[in-house]
Amino acid sequence: MNSLRTRVSALDERRRHRMLARAILRLLPEPESWLDVGTGDAHFPETAKELFPYTSFDGLDPTPRAVRARAAERIEEAYAGHLTDPHITSALHARYDVVSLLRDRTPAPDPAAELHAALTVLRPAGLLLMEGRPDDLRAQLEPHDCEIVPEPRRLPDRLPAPQRLIARRKPSAP
Repeated sequence: MNSLRTRVSALDERRRHRMLARAILRLLPEPESWLDVGTGDAHFPETAKELFPYTSFDGLDPTPRAVRARAAERIEEAYAGHLTDPHITSALHARYDVVSLLRDRTPAPDPAAELHAALTVLRPAGLLLMEGRPDDLRAQLEPHDCEIVPEPRRLPDRLPAPQRLIARRKPSAP
């Protein structure tokens, strides 16, 4: 019974990952680069690659799991550490078209600092995909020249939509 429950749970997780990736697909059909923060074993990038075969997926995780995910070719680059580490943010400054912060990861010690760091590594006009974040995100994003992208109306589905939020960083001024 546990084996069946594990397989069903993995299938639900894969469906959730596809729905999250599909939300980006409608806004940015072919991002060049994507950073998955708290990637762990990189199951989200592995699933998202099905929709974005030409996108370079990188992963950041405080554990060695990202390095193993790179060896398994689920991500192209693996970074060990926290997004709020100044060495990481300076090395990755404005490098990504999409940054994902999903719920199936270790919570950040300082979510506001993590959000600021995510925006630092995001390119102008890039997309920030967040899941399971606090409701006051609009107030946190607006001072950073970000706007929340409205979700389209969804048709009924067998699975409930993940609690997600997508923000777009405004393009730089000319």
